Amino acid sequence: MTSLRIAEIFGPTIQGEGALIGEPTVFVRAGGCDYRCSWCDSLHAVDSAYRHQWAPMAPEAIWTELQQLSGGQPLTVSISGGNPAIQDFGPLISLGRAEGYRFACETQGSVARPWFADLDTLVLSPKPPSSGETVDWDAFAHCVEAGRGARSTVMKIVIFDRTDYDWAKHAHARFPDLPLYLQPGNPEVDPEEPVDLGALSDRLGWLTDTAMADRWFAPRILPQLHVLIWGNKRGV
Repeated sequence: MTSLRIAEIFGPTIQGEGALIGEPTVFVRAGGCDYRCSWCDSLHAVDSAYRHQWAPMAPEAIWTELQQLSGGQPLTVSISGGNPAIQDFGPLISLGRAEGYRFACETQGSVARPWFADLDTLVLSPKPPSSGETVDWDAFAHCVEAGRGARSTVMKIVIFDRTDYDWAKHAHARFPDLPLYLQPGNPEVDPEEPVDLGALSDRLGWLTDTAMADRWFAPRILPQLHVLIWGNKRGV
């Protein structure tokens, strides 16, 4: 069976954002990505300069580690990255689902995979203009279609400024049936540097006030809970 490039496996801890915020979770962070977002907070799982740190692991080895971390208690496994969709996590999901574990995956929606249909939660997170990336909406639509079999598919967008906010409105208009989650972006991505919690709070307040003033009630607006608790520390 083909091995997977894994940047880190950690937990259990709580999910810090999106539809599953606060849920006890173990994380599998894949190595490698087809994007290079300007404010990426996980470059250690994105940039090929870190590839020597990524471990090639068979799905069975990953599954064994997940069982050890969770103490054999079925909970949610979150597959993130990088972009996990550039690899085949189907066999790992099959192993875990057979034992009662739930699986979530977050991806930008640039690569569709058949195993999306086996997920409990598919989080599609298209990147707004502040990222420096351009979304291929046809590819994104293929990801939505691939996830039709998932129990839940949602859209999550990080917001840094008014341009991002207006862009998110257009993104939601393209896919109005996807539950939408917005969160203020964190520009401080260095794990060795403190996070400006005041600035994050201000951005969250601005985002909330702006949406309410616009009478735009479609999105759920959330903080990045893990950043508020642990800053940019890795592995939590």
